[in-house]
Amino acid sequence: MRYDWMDEYLLSKRAVTKDLQAEWNWIRYKIGDRMFAAILLDDDDRPYYINVKLDPAEGEFLRGQYADIIPGYYSDKRCWNSVMPDGAVPDELLRGLLDKSYQLVLRGFPKKKQREILGLSVCGTDCAACPLHGETCAGCNALCGKVFHAPEGKPCPLYACCANKHRYATCGDCPDVPCDLWRAARDPSYSDEQFEASIVERVRNLKGE
Repeated sequence: MRYDWMDEYLLSKRAVTKDLQAEWNWIRYKIGDRMFAAILLDDDDRPYYINVKLDPAEGEFLRGQYADIIPGYYSDKRCWNSVMPDGAVPDELLRGLLDKSYQLVLRGFPKKKQREILGLSVCGTDCAACPLHGETCAGCNALCGKVFHAPEGKPCPLYACCANKHRYATCGDCPDVPCDLWRAARDPSYSDEQFEASIVERVRNLKGE
């Protein structure tokens, strides 16, 4: 298979797991308990298709542009597409299709469940990595944003804006991220460099990188 980067690339995404569906001989990549990509293997364990899920209109368009993209093999052909593992689809295009498939499947979960699967707060913070998690604070998702540093009895302003006002799963769904509200909610203990680094890290978390 020419796309020898694919396994490492997919497993580098947040919350991705893989398994082997032995009956089909498919290597499946999952977010939560749902498959978003697969490498289909023949009886000699050689890849013969790569399956990805796409918006139906985009899948139809791409199948018209590339002979090496066909309706999904052994899958719902409205949403799934099969890519030839040794074909002419550019690497960057396939990376983009894998990214879209990951996001499409993730967004099929309820919004709170998306945050739980990713292990993130709305702003991309990994609560489990905080030394106060489990002691002072149960975490943003468990407390619906009413964390220890929020105004008493109210959710954190970022949670209130993202989840309550706009009904986003995370700030990653907002076109303005990172916004002025992110900067207003800055941890005062951070230096300028630490704060900017935290923004970069949280945005990457939200993008699944």
